[in-house]
Amino acid sequence: MKTRYAYIWLFTLLTAAFWITGCSRGKQKPVWRFAIEETRGSVQDAYAQKFKQLIEEKSGDTVRVKVYPYGTLGASDQLSELLYNGSLQFSMASPGHIGKMIPEVQVLLLHYILSDDPSINREVLNSPEIREQFDTLFAEKGFKLLSIFSEGWQVWTANKPLRSPEDFEGVKFRVMTSPLLMAAYEAYGASATPLAFSEVYSALQLKMVDGQVNPVFAIEEMSFYEVNDYLIFANQAQFYTTCLVNRKFYDKLTPEQKVWVDESIEELRDYIFETQVKFNEERLKTIRDKNPSVKVVYLEKNERGVFREASKSVRKMFDEMAGPRGATLLESIVSKVEQLEKSASQ
Repeated sequence: MKTRYAYIWLFTLLTAAFWITGCSRGKQKPVWRFAIEETRGSVQDAYAQKFKQLIEEKSGDTVRVKVYPYGTLGASDQLSELLYNGSLQFSMASPGHIGKMIPEVQVLLLHYILSDDPSINREVLNSPEIREQFDTLFAEKGFKLLSIFSEGWQVWTANKPLRSPEDFEGVKFRVMTSPLLMAAYEAYGASATPLAFSEVYSALQLKMVDGQVNPVFAIEEMSFYEVNDYLIFANQAQFYTTCLVNRKFYDKLTPEQKVWVDESIEELRDYIFETQVKFNEERLKTIRDKNPSVKVVYLEKNERGVFREASKSVRKMFDEMAGPRGATLLESIVSKVEQLEKSASQ
């Protein structure tokens, strides 16, 4: 009950603050509120801070962008509600969370549907035929999709190398609270264990779980390398997030303001791709420097192929959860990946 009252209070406060700043344009700059699902210094923070810089420059400093790091306004589910209600204007929303509202978006959680080449994946997810499907899904829920971007490969950590499904047998493996992700790791033979992100380190330390999965930057940030000896790159999936704007807010912007937003998002495409690559490379080096005994394993193509086959059983579950439009989106992505990989090999 206290949490519910706290949320109502927060909603009221943010709404009031937005209207106060919006109604006093002559005296005070309007503030655009942007919430992220990660802490300061993260990939999402780099994106939001660059967006803030670009908007404030393009507007001639007539608009201010305020970035709210994770935890400031609540958990990810609450951020989606605040964005939907208009208390936030912009927000990050990862598929594992926004997928509860838009099941089809969970296609980005599926393993081995994209390429081993991140540049091909970026082209696929920004292609007109794929973006049109995503745009429609988000618009129906009151959001405008600004971008989909990768934060790097999802990397397994454990106290032994995980090179085959047999290696996963008996392994208690922490995953996000997502039926699809739980099913994916159970298909590999693991005992999938959903836990809050903040509980993972202690769970690993106390042997409540044996391993987990996260991008390199998160592994370094949360010091998981202190309690797991191996980092395993299986290229099963990258960690994707979406950047959203409240659709009613966007539609009410002046033509000039829409140009500021659209141009900033376009400029961020290359910036965030290059930033996350550099970010994860630097964090991996930091991990190795802090703990030289950590072993980094890169699975061979044939090893990844075994996991790829095991992962296909989860696609049927996705089709049931996401319905015909989800199945069409999945088919479109797989087809586009195959097309671009074929072109790249010629």
